[in-house]
Parts: sequence; C-alpha cells; structure tokens
Amino acid sequence: MANQDLASPLLSPRRHPSDPPHSIVTIHHDNGPPSKQNLRKPKPRTQNHHHRRHNNGNGDNHNCNNRVRGGNGNGSNTHLERPDPFEFLGSGSFSVPAASTVDPFLNHTDKVDGVYEVVKIVLCLPIALVRLVIFGVCLSVGFIATKLALLGWEDKENPMPRWRCRLMWVTRISARFILFSFGYQWIRRKGKPAPRETAPIVVSNHVSYIDPIFYFYELFPTMVAAESHDSIPFVGTIIRAMQVIYVNRFIPSSRKNAVNEIKRKASCDRFPRVMLFPEGTTTNGRVIISFQLGAFIPSYPIQPVIVRYPHVHFDQSWGNISLAKLMFRMFTQFHNFMEVEYLPVIYPLEDQKETAARFAKRASNAIATALNVTQTSHSYGDVMLLMKAVESKQGKPSSYMVEMAQVESLFHLSSLEAVDFLDKFLSMNPDSSGRVSMDGFLRGLRLRASTLSEEIFRFLDVDNYGKITFKQFLFGSAHVMKQPLFREACQLALRECDVGGRGYISEEQLGNSLRVTMMNMSKEEIRELFELFDGDGDGRVSNDDFMSCLRRNPLLIVLFSHCLWHDDSSEAGDRTADEIV
Repeated sequence: MANQDLASPLLSPRRHPSDPPHSIVTIHHDNGPPSKQNLRKPKPRTQNHHHRRHNNGNGDNHNCNNRVRGGNGNGSNTHLERPDPFEFLGSGSFSVPAASTVDPFLNHTDKVDGVYEVVKIVLCLPIALVRLVIFGVCLSVGFIATKLALLGWEDKENPMPRWRCRLMWVTRISARFILFSFGYQWIRRKGKPAPRETAPIVVSNHVSYIDPIFYFYELFPTMVAAESHDSIPFVGTIIRAMQVIYVNRFIPSSRKNAVNEIKRKASCDRFPRVMLFPEGTTTNGRVIISFQLGAFIPSYPIQPVIVRYPHVHFDQSWGNISLAKLMFRMFTQFHNFMEVEYLPVIYPLEDQKETAARFAKRASNAIATALNVTQTSHSYGDVMLLMKAVESKQGKPSSYMVEMAQVESLFHLSSLEAVDFLDKFLSMNPDSSGRVSMDGFLRGLRLRASTLSEEIFRFLDVDNYGKITFKQFLFGSAHVMKQPLFREACQLALRECDVGGRGYISEEQLGNSLRVTMMNMSKEEIRELFELFDGDGDGRVSNDDFMSCLRRNPLLIVLFSHCLWHDDSSEAGDRTADEIV
C-alpha cells in the first residue's frame, strides 16, 4: 500500500487486491434502493462500550463478542469469532504455531550422572593435568609461530605469501596436538575434501568449539566469524592469520560487506577455500536449524561437511553448558569420539535462476539427511531469547524460544526486537510455566482493567487458556505492527496528541487523548502511561519518544483509535453519506 500523508484519510477508499477487506455499511435513500457502499470508520471506544455491534442491513444487530472455541486442530491456534480491537488497522485473525518440543541447544549430559562417570573423572584427574600442560604448551607454540608468520605483513587484503603459509604449518600441527589433549587421539574420516577449484566454499554443521580447531588443522580455510572473536586472547591472533572475514550479524552493512568478501575470496584460487557454519551458532547435533544465506548468495559450488560426536555418557556439544565445564569434562574422558564426513559437492542450478534461500535449503537437506536428523526454524535469535530467559531465572527457559527464522520470515522482525519484546513480557511476571495472567499483562502495559483491556488480552489468548505465552504475545504484537496502516496510525495519533505542533506532548495532552478511549482514568493511571511514553525521562514526550514507545508496545495503538475517527469525521464535514467513497 502506498504511503499516505497525514492530511489524507487513513482508511483510503482506494484498495489494492492484497489489502485486507474493510467492513461495509450500506446507505439507504429514503426513496430508493441502496446507494454506494462505503468504508466504515472506526468508532471511538469508551468505557461503556462493552460490545461492538455490526448492522447486517436488515435491522439485526450481531454481537461480535462471542466466545472462542479454542484451537483449530491443525497444529496451530487461531482466533475464531473473537472481537478484534485492532480492526481499525485492517487487522484480521492470526494464528500461533504450536510450541516446538525440540530444544536444539540442550546438552543432555550437563551434569555428572552415575557412578561410572564419577569414577572415570577421579581416575582421569592425573591424565587431565598432563593434558592441560600439553594444551598450554601447544597453544603457546602455535601463538608464537603465528606471530612470526604475521610479523611485518601489512598487505592483508591479498593472499598470504607462501613462506608465511608454510610457517603456519607449525600452528596447524599444534592444533592437532590440542585436539589430542582434549581426548581426540584419532578422528574417523569419511570421504575427501573436494579440490579448491571445484568447491571454493565449504559449509558444515556446528556442534562444538572443537569443529573450527579441526577444520583449521585439516583445511586451513578462510573462516567467517563474529567480530568479537578478534579480541579473544591467543585465538584472535591465530584466526587473523586465516584472513578471517569478520561480520556483525546485527548490522546490515556488515553482513553485506561479508558477502562481498566471501565472493571475492572464493573467486580467487590464491586464497584458501572459504569455510562457514551457516547455522550461525552451535547446536547439540540432534537437529539442523535454519541456515544463514551468506555462503549461498555468491552461487559458487559448495561442499557440505558433517561432524558427529558419538557418545554414551558424555555429550560433547557446546549447548547450555559453560566452556570451562565442557573443557574439564573433555580432559577427564579416556577418549572422545569424533567423525567427519565430506559429502558430494552441491552445484547451483544453471538451467534456472535459483534463489540463495533455495540453494541453502538444498544444502541443509543434504546435511540433515546425512546426519539423519530433523530440521527446525530455530536460529541464533532463539539463543538470545534463551540466554535472556536463563538470566532472569525463568522456570522453563526453553519455552521462550519461538523459532526466530519463522518469525523473521512472517513479520520481518529482528532478533533484537524480539529480545525487547521478551523484556516487556518478563516484566509481566510470568509463572513457572512461562505464562502471564491478565493482571500481569495489565501491569506490564500500564493499563487499567476495562473492557478494552480485556479485549486486547483475549486477542492474544488464542487458545482461550486465560493466560498467554511469550510466543502468543510476540506473534500478536508483530501481527499488529505488520498491518499496512500501523505506521500511518502512529503518525496520525502523534499529530492528534501534539496539539499546536510543538514537537512534544505534555502529560495533560496525553491524558486528554487517552480519556476519550478509556473514560474516568485517574491522574495516577495517566502518569504511569506518560512515564512509559517518556523514554528519556525528561518530563515530556518527544515525537521520537512517542513513535519509539508504540514500536516497542504496538498493542497500545488501540488507545488512539478515536483519533482516526476524529480525523476522518473532520474531513468529511457536511458531506452527505452518498459523497463519502
């Protein structure tokens, strides 16, 4: 839908085929058949409006405040005959997919369990000390060799000279001894790496910090890594010698530059092959989560590689377990098993234009099939949500994961925005099962108990449980933000509140606007909402404060629905109903 200026009616009569249908009323002449159909304007809400009624044209009023029948029985929950307080935005019902029962980041042996493990750890303590010494010596030798290889090298935009690469073999051999110190005395391999000119890009599933150490020794590739890795002691120096491609996943320009660098280095045979972990984070190896597209945008042949860590008593995945604890458990094992399998090269389709997403899907299917695991829509964004839930000491942190790849695809909502919504949800004091009651919901949004507040809550409570989950809160909020009229509604509400166009809104102005929708609001209730909108706490709500608050709390836009009715009514003036189109 094209953008509208603030002077034009919000509910424009010109509609595209993709626009949601508006409610229709039929205007009857006193002396003739029905006239043109007109768009229905949203009526202002008051505390006394317990039900919204639509006229069916025959004089019968139908109560839209019907009870909900529950889920739709097909794995998701959907609104059925539920009043929609966001109807003025063109909003319709939305569904919330059933919560996933899979936790891709769960380490299944994070605690020492059983007499056998306890005895083994005790017996391996002297061995662990020896391994720790080997680890320290090898890390130091590799660090010194890398410093010598980098000494005086300034032209890092071009491939590393051969003599420096030969010196890096000292570091690569040290990496193999580091793997030995962690208990990987032998590593089973299947298949062979394809020649660099055949497959300039390699992708792999990511299970542990052991993966990049092995690939550094085996392939010495150029890796794509987070910018934060550069500051890690010892490790940062070594990965710089690999001419690593740094990326900040939260900055679009950084991601774009990383893709350009991948393309540049993959196209030149003088550079090492490019290595990526497209999942973007480590998992427990029991599923494949959504792939990032950086490796697939250049459309070069790709060789998938899979790593497995077979185990009985000790899960070697780097999931919900600290690095120190994982290293200690590795040091105190007799042997840790690792398997690496090189899969056939996957070529981009030449006879048809293939998107990066479809190319990535073929690669993820190949890896998942070889591992014999399922695929999910989780991403690094779910790790961020999980960590936030763990930090706040929630009873079931995994219940706050929402399969962020799916959320980003449906609503174009970033992981950082999802974390902000989780902050808001956690302020509502969820119970041990991760659900929020009506009272907690109202406290979080600074709303008073009213019919309108109840309708907002029931709008989110798609399974009619009486409490809402974070996934329902996130999907409902994102659904409102996605409506084509949401941005225009925010701008129009701002214009109506900012009387005189001074560029800021006082507490009195905000209260006058809110009382139209929610009558009899006390000064304390208005003060709480004013403080919510006053993001910088300077005692007045600037235009940026107002818009930012509505983006963080999109459900609150319903408090300003009367502004839309007032704007359209003032523009209509004395025009007759027949003239309103």
